[in-house]
Amino acid sequence: MADIGPTGSGPHPRFHEDLVGLDPFDPEARAFAEHLDRIERCGPNFTIEASISGVADFAESSNRLGGLRWWASVALVILIIFGVLVAAWDIVGQAITWLGW
Repeated sequence: MADIGPTGSGPHPRFHEDLVGLDPFDPEARAFAEHLDRIERCGPNFTIEASISGVADFAESSNRLGGLRWWASVALVILIIFGVLVAAWDIVGQAITWLGW
């Protein structure tokens, strides 16, 4: 999985590079440093690990949202699950027809 930076309580290394002058123990500054790490993360997006990491990023982002945006992300997840269920049902139906049951 991609490294998104340290999760401990110590100063983030980005405060020595890009965010010089900001308080490394300020929660808003730490959140901004983590945001910059997520933006600048690059790697192969076509692997299973990258897909799972993308789902994890989506889940974390939707947990931070509120109101209408949170409900829109819930609706999106429900639609994806419904699509997977319909596709699985179709595959099972085709397999049963092919086997001649």
